[in-house]
Amino acid sequence: MHYIVVSIICLSIVAWIYLLLFRGGFWLNNEKIDKSSYHLNNYPSVCAIVPARNEATFISTSLKSLLEQNYSGNFSIILVDDQSTDNTKNIAKESVKNCSNSNNLHIISGVPLISNWSGKLWAIKQGIDKANQLKNKPDYFLLTDADIEHHKNNLEELVTKAKRENLALVSLMVKLKCESLWEKLLIPAFIFFFKKLYPFAWVNNYYKKTAAAAGGCILISRSILEEIGGVEVLRETLIDDCSLAAFVKKKLRDNKKYANQGIWLGLSEETLSLRSYDRLEPIWNMVARTAYTQLNHSPFMLVGTLVGLVFIYLIGPVGFTYGLLVHDETLIVLGIINWFLMTVAYMPTIMLYECSPLWALSLPFITSLYAAMTFDSALNYWRGKGGRWKGRTYS
Repeated sequence: MHYIVVSIICLSIVAWIYLLLFRGGFWLNNEKIDKSSYHLNNYPSVCAIVPARNEATFISTSLKSLLEQNYSGNFSIILVDDQSTDNTKNIAKESVKNCSNSNNLHIISGVPLISNWSGKLWAIKQGIDKANQLKNKPDYFLLTDADIEHHKNNLEELVTKAKRENLALVSLMVKLKCESLWEKLLIPAFIFFFKKLYPFAWVNNYYKKTAAAAGGCILISRSILEEIGGVEVLRETLIDDCSLAAFVKKKLRDNKKYANQGIWLGLSEETLSLRSYDRLEPIWNMVARTAYTQLNHSPFMLVGTLVGLVFIYLIGPVGFTYGLLVHDETLIVLGIINWFLMTVAYMPTIMLYECSPLWALSLPFITSLYAAMTFDSALNYWRGKGGRWKGRTYS
C-alpha cells in the first residue's frame, strides 16, 4: 500500500511538471494588452451593448465609465433594461444627466424572456437589433456587463489591438473584486482554474482549437458576428462567452477569407468588476450554475473531474500530512515537492490579486470547495432544478 501511495504522489508531481511547462504557460499571466501600441489613423464605430437586470447598485458607475471613454471614433451605448424590478432604468437615466456624452446613450426596455433563450443573450439580441437600426451600423460591438467599470482607455486599447493584429474578437478577463475573506479564498482560484482549462496562449494561437472569452468585456466585429448567425446560435447556452469564442474561432479557421484572423483573450488590471462576494453562497451559486454544463452533463466527465482534482491537488498534501503522522520521510518529501509545485503555479494569480503569498498554500482546501460546488451543480441538474440566476431558473 505504501508503494502505491508513493507512486500516485510521484505521478501527481509529474502532472504538475507537465502543467507548468507544457500547458501554454497558463499560470504566468503574460497575456495583457500592450499599452505602448501606437494609435490608429481612423477608429471604427463601436456600439456597447449592456444587458442589465436588477443592477441598480452598479449601473451608474458602469455607464459613466463607458460615457467617459477616451475614444476618437463614433461610440454609442445601448442599455437594455431586462425586466428589472429595482428601478435600474430610472437610476441609469438620472445618473448620466450631467455627463457630456449622455446623448450617446440609448436606454430601451427589454421585452419578456421567450422560451429557448437565456436571459442575458435575449437582452443582448434586443440591444444588437436596436444598434442595427441606428443611422450608421457599428463596425464593432462591445458586449459588456452592467457591473463593469471600464478604465478610460479601455475601448481604444481593445480596438487598437483588434485592428493592428487582425482580430475578430478581443476579450478581457476583468479584475474581479477581491477584498473579503471569501473573495480572497475563492476568486483568485476561479481565475486560476479558468486559465488552466482555457490557456490564454492557446486561445490566442490561430492554430490551436482552444477558444474562450470572458463575458464581462468582449469586443467583436459585427461582420463576423453576422457570419456565425448572430447571438441566435448561442440562445440556449449558459456559458455563452466561451461558446461565442468557439463559434468565431471555428468560422475563422474554416473559411479561407479569414485566413490568419484570430481571437484574443487577456487579463486586465484596470477594468474592474464592481460586484462583491462577501459570503460563500453567491460564489457557490455562480460556480454551481454552470459547472455541470461545462462537463456536458456527463456523469463520466463528472467522476473523471473529481478524481482528477483529488489526484492533482489533494493527494500530495494528504500524503504529506499522513507522512508527518507516521513519520514517513518519503511521503513527507514527496508531499512537499507536490505542494510546492502547485504553490508556484498559483502564486502569480495570488500576486495579480494582491493577496498575501500565504494564500497560495490554501489551494488544496480551495479545490475541495470547488469540487463540492461541481458535485452540487450535478445534483441540481439531476433533481431538475437547473441553474438559477437573477430570479430565473434554466433547465
